[in-house]
Amino acid sequence: MIALALCAEPDVIIADEPTTALDVSIQAQILELLQKLCREKQVGMMLITHDMGVIAEVCDRVAVMYRGKLVEEGSTKKILGDPDHPYTRSLVSAVPRPDKRLHRFPLVTYIEEAQEPQRLLDISTHWLGKSRSYEKSHGPLLSLEKLCMRFVTKNAILKRNRIYLDAVKDVSFDIEEGEVFGLVGESGSGKSTVARLITGLYKAVSGRVKFSGTDLTAIKKATDLDPFRRQMQMIFQDPFSSLNGRMRVLDIVAEPIRFHQLADSKKEIEQIVRDLIDHVGLDRNALKRYPHEFSGGQRQRISIARALATRPRFLICDEPTSALDVSIQAQILNLLKDLQDDLGLTMLFISHDLPVIRQMCDRVGVMKSGRLCEVTETEKLFTAPEHDYSKHLLELMPKFDMLSP
Repeated sequence: MIALALCAEPDVIIADEPTTALDVSIQAQILELLQKLCREKQVGMMLITHDMGVIAEVCDRVAVMYRGKLVEEGSTKKILGDPDHPYTRSLVSAVPRPDKRLHRFPLVTYIEEAQEPQRLLDISTHWLGKSRSYEKSHGPLLSLEKLCMRFVTKNAILKRNRIYLDAVKDVSFDIEEGEVFGLVGESGSGKSTVARLITGLYKAVSGRVKFSGTDLTAIKKATDLDPFRRQMQMIFQDPFSSLNGRMRVLDIVAEPIRFHQLADSKKEIEQIVRDLIDHVGLDRNALKRYPHEFSGGQRQRISIARALATRPRFLICDEPTSALDVSIQAQILNLLKDLQDDLGLTMLFISHDLPVIRQMCDRVGVMKSGRLCEVTETEKLFTAPEHDYSKHLLELMPKFDMLSP
């Protein structure tokens, strides 16, 4: 895409979220390339991004927009270090801290001229407040033992020879009940493949997945897996492709309730869905609309509502905020923290955003080329990483030191 943009030898490049959803390693390469092009070819660049760390490292000047208006403009150091506008101050405060862990993410609270009151998310709905019938597991809730996954493709030229790609190699780790376990690594390191192996979307070549003491890989009949699938749900990375565009939001959220027969009537289903939509901070008018009518952040809220519909015990969050700006990200992450605290949810949190990992997770596993190279307490990873690759990732993390203490 960068090469394509340079074909006409432009004087100005507009880079619209060029590093969204990229891991820190690839992001660093892309940003370095863009800066090099600007210096060598004397090209101006307008970088559009919601990543404050990228702004701090790359940009000379910054303009801040709010509801279609330019509310502040100035040098990067001034805007991020000593902003004048209340919205900018609120926005900067919502950036996840890379240097220490906070209990909650500060929200972007600025509302221009009281146009609308800030909506506080209510965690106590009658549906989510119901006690669940799950028995506390003896030992880890989830246990992976030497899990391996191999993809097989045909040689594009010979059309006969097979090419083998070992996406996951001998991965083993446990997740205790009530714990948030993070999984980090570069794109292609095998993080999402591990998540799909846990949920049964992929079938492992070897190894075992144990959930609450039951070996899921030993279950052959698909219907016998349904009770376990109800207990584990997944929030996918891309809120644009993970929702059925032909279904209204009401039916999207209600689908798992109907499938697992968790309600006795249509009226009860609709009440549950309304509670869930309230819970994730969306207006109930959203129930009548289709996914294409929503922004990325709103779609991710719908995805979370759908994942909560079965009252799961274990939630897999696969890059749930990678496409969201810092204000929406803070709301979503606080929502997930509330769910974890109030409902006792256990989570596998997959992300390439290291500051987010620090804020969300109790322990972290670092993956590289399909292998798990380090598993440690979150604070230890950030203060005293042991593996060279972990140190490399931390060095590449965009620095945002202008935040006030």
